[in-house]
Amino acid sequence: MARPDKAADVAEITDKFRASSAAVLTEYRGLTVKQLKTLRRSLTGNADYAVVKNTLTKIAANEAGISELDDLFAGPTAVAFVTGDPVESAKALRDFAKENPALIIKGGVLDGKALTADEIKKLADLESREVLLAKLAGAMKAKQSQAAAVFQALPSKLVRTVEALREKAEQGGAGTPAPAEDAE
Repeated sequence: MARPDKAADVAEITDKFRASSAAVLTEYRGLTVKQLKTLRRSLTGNADYAVVKNTLTKIAANEAGISELDDLFAGPTAVAFVTGDPVESAKALRDFAKENPALIIKGGVLDGKALTADEIKKLADLESREVLLAKLAGAMKAKQSQAAAVFQALPSKLVRTVEALREKAEQGGAGTPAPAEDAE
């Protein structure tokens, strides 16, 4: 009877790996239930934090096509299955680990690429997706404003040049001395 239950657990974890854009493996040894509840709340909306069995999770990860994490399945393991913004989840885990040193980030995977604990910390240092998109939009708007200024400058420069030539022609026509007549 344990076999079908384990197969169902593996299938469920495999589905979570496939449905998530990232997964972060952590060691939670020494954390209280209250602290884990606080961590889960901080990840709400971006990730699902689950305590898992190493053997079953290793099998599920391999079935999902993620074999790079095999070495990380040792000791008490919990996985944050990220469905939202990976940067926000990485920040939440990093901040929680700063306050609770018992939480150790082991590593993870992002879009099929294995990440070390240091790479996850670097990911946490990035600005959120919304901030990066806002900066991109601002840069694009600035470039459009610069292009508009250039396009406006060309006709006005042409008008000023024509006006200067016209004024020069008027001054040249009125200010030129008349040819001297031969006085004989």
